[in-house]
Amino acid sequence: MESVIYSKLPPQAAKLLDLQPQGSKEAEAFVNAFLKRSMPQLKNEAIQDELTRKAVVLEHCPRRRKKEKRKKTKGFSAKQRREMRLFEIKPEQQKYESFLPLHELWKQYIRDLCNGLRPDAQPQMIQAKLLKADLHGAIVTVTKSKCPSYVGITGIILQEMKHIFKIITKEDKLKVIPKINNVFSLEVDGFISHIYGSKFQLRASERSAKKFKAKGTIDL
Repeated sequence: MESVIYSKLPPQAAKLLDLQPQGSKEAEAFVNAFLKRSMPQLKNEAIQDELTRKAVVLEHCPRRRKKEKRKKTKGFSAKQRREMRLFEIKPEQQKYESFLPLHELWKQYIRDLCNGLRPDAQPQMIQAKLLKADLHGAIVTVTKSKCPSYVGITGIILQEMKHIFKIITKEDKLKVIPKINNVFSLEVDGFISHIYGSKFQLRASERSAKKFKAKGTIDL
């Protein structure tokens, strides 16, 4: 082991590295000085013991940690949610006054979304933001419908699904209103917006990423 450490550098390697070759004594002195600087806490006997008995690792090679595969948690399917009745509102909870605080929160949410709903705000900008906003808590009214019995129904939106609104009226009645063939209006701080349900058949999460195109006339 010592003969390898203290061996003389070959002339060709010394010439290539532009180094002056040293003898075995100079090499031994250099190695001892280097080890003293690198391991000042060890004595010469301990250093010699390390050299003769153990392999010296000159370069640290960290071990690669295996990446643990994270198991994705599976949610409930649509069938399981229906069987568990997760989205059903119990009759004793169908109280209009109980959801008025939700409506106040929704109005504050819209004010923050539209930068305060100032009088000089552009209606097109507010309309575009309302189309992508979450409508849970909004008070809506059916203004036009192919089914006359729906016209005039007003209430707070409790649930929005792809094809329907579930609203609670002031009479504490839960109504299921289809979006298709109906026009809804909602009012926030004097600003009235109309929603054509036939062009609004999207989930709330899908609407936030959809680009709505302006159209001149829209049929029911």
